[in-house]
Amino acid sequence: MEPEYYKGADAAVYEHKHGDIFNSIEQQRLHSMLREALKSVQTGAEPVKALDFGCGSGNLTRHLIELGAYTTSADLSEDFLKDIRRKFAGSGLSETLKLNGKDLSNVSDAQFDLAATYSVLHHVPDYLAIVGELCRVVKPGGVLYIDHEVTDTYYDRPPAYAEFLQKARPRVNWRRWFWLILDVPGFIHILRRLRNPRYKREGDIHVWPDDRVEWGKIEQVLKARGFEILMKHDYLLYKAIYDLQVYHEYKDRCTDERVLIARRRTQ
Repeated sequence: MEPEYYKGADAAVYEHKHGDIFNSIEQQRLHSMLREALKSVQTGAEPVKALDFGCGSGNLTRHLIELGAYTTSADLSEDFLKDIRRKFAGSGLSETLKLNGKDLSNVSDAQFDLAATYSVLHHVPDYLAIVGELCRVVKPGGVLYIDHEVTDTYYDRPPAYAEFLQKARPRVNWRRWFWLILDVPGFIHILRRLRNPRYKREGDIHVWPDDRVEWGKIEQVLKARGFEILMKHDYLLYKAIYDLQVYHEYKDRCTDERVLIARRRTQ
């Protein structure tokens, strides 16, 4: 089922709300990591055929196309897919795929040289099954790219990370309050949250310490499916609300997100 938050989703509004994604620091990091992932592909395909799973407004799609990959953008939201077609059809490197919200049963085995997903797994209750599906549709020699999923540090709040958050975030987030006032439907969601503390307008989402994305289990799935891990890099995510100077002071001292790149063995 398509989450309520994304019904009739407007890409510009979505991107405005997600300052943790659509800022120059995160976008530069993402572009660099996707370049590394594409360099790791050993299928011999030209151009590389990539899957952007849970594409949203086309965050990964834009970078993949810029890097020369023929990209299938897949999402639950038909509104997002329409926007993808509008923005990238002229590239000659873009097509879209409507997801069913359960699996990739409409995709045959070994169809892609690269399967990439960014900030999606924590929205999926059975995220390990989705990881297995992404493995299935990757060719031998192809690469699986998982990014923007929190690590245990995010939940455990070690001293350095807690100190960073205290210093980096504004005492009063005026931008957030401004948008809350304008967000009339949001008041309905606030009332629903009061009745159910674990309710999220974005649908199923893992944000609780006892309900987290477990990287160790993801790695087990990858190894069972014949993938070798090429890169596992933890980083400190930059959000638009952070004090930039404080971020640079702490970015090499603490982390809260992970990117993982793995390749399917050819034998």
